[in-house]
Amino acid sequence: MEIGIVGKPNVGKSTLFNAMTLLDATMAPYPFTTVKPNRGVAAVRTPCPHVERGTACTPGNAACRDGVRWVPVALVDVAGLVPGAHAGKGLGNQFLNDLSVADGFIQVVDATGATDAEGNPVPAGASDPTAEVGWLGDELAYWVAGLLEKEFDRQVRKAELEGAKIEEYLEHRLTGLKISAAAIQAALREAPIDRMRPSRWTADDIVRLSRVLLDAAKPSSVALNKCDRITRDRAEELSGAVAPVASTPTSAEAELTLRRAARAGFISYAPGDSGFKVPDASRLSAAQDQALHELSGLLQRWGGTGVQRSLESEVFDRLHQVVVFPVEDETHWTDSRGRVLPDAFLVPAGTPVRAVAYRVHTELGEHFVRAIDGRTHRALAADHPVESGAVLRIVARR
Repeated sequence: MEIGIVGKPNVGKSTLFNAMTLLDATMAPYPFTTVKPNRGVAAVRTPCPHVERGTACTPGNAACRDGVRWVPVALVDVAGLVPGAHAGKGLGNQFLNDLSVADGFIQVVDATGATDAEGNPVPAGASDPTAEVGWLGDELAYWVAGLLEKEFDRQVRKAELEGAKIEEYLEHRLTGLKISAAAIQAALREAPIDRMRPSRWTADDIVRLSRVLLDAAKPSSVALNKCDRITRDRAEELSGAVAPVASTPTSAEAELTLRRAARAGFISYAPGDSGFKVPDASRLSAAQDQALHELSGLLQRWGGTGVQRSLESEVFDRLHQVVVFPVEDETHWTDSRGRVLPDAFLVPAGTPVRAVAYRVHTELGEHFVRAIDGRTHRALAADHPVESGAVLRIVARR
């Protein structure tokens, strides 16, 4: 799974990316700091089942801290988007191509309104942060529509004459965008177009379809960044203005500072916490002590920096992912090496258990016999939908 960090230049995308991954992508207060995409790994939280058993787990791909499992999620931070990007303005074509395989987007918005449409600094409040959400959605829709429109008339007329389904044509055209057949079918049902006669579609119809496709296949949410510089009332006003798009007030700069301080051992802090502890205040300089005091006040006002909440909102609420724990021994919840609950994977809610088997290993999916629920020891058929937090043994033919 990969989440794209998107938005216009100079709104804090790379700061948010660094805060989530603790990498050191270039950050600077001017447009187009990011040219080539930055890639890294963040993590979302879920309860670890080992707590139920009272037996310590042996984490493999997903760390466990105090009964909380941190499940990895890939991130990509791309060049800033400006109006007209789909037509090549700014670094638009590069930006859009870098997003082709993302499963969803977190759009970073400057909640202070202190940057114009191209990311140049302006007085706070001079720019409308909510307008960014609208035109970014437009750019993405025009981008997808542009891909669909290539040879569209000739191809759909041919498909109609041959009695082929429009779904098949769209799936072929959108293969590189990681848009599933199910998402295409859902979009065709919802979009206000004549799905039976695609040869009659206008350019506007294709854009409408593209909007619905993106919402179905690559859902997005908004990080109202720099919330430490606005009031809570203003944050609520902005959230209401961008609805129904989900939004979260965030302070990427504060989160990055906290994570770096924790990595250096100055504080005890985990992403998403509403506070932190200072193990040894004597290690702090006066400036560091003052900075941490200010950060403590920010956490008290907002209940956290919002960064971890923003990521988890996208993964769990918008992309509807659940976590599954595959094991080889359903009684002891161990793998072949005796490790307890070694791995944790994200899969879409409702995924059939056989598809989970493929996610673990192709051969398990191909030779699937049944799955066994590690809690109830009940056998599950191939099409049984996986539940959140499931501990599963996959039984396969040898």
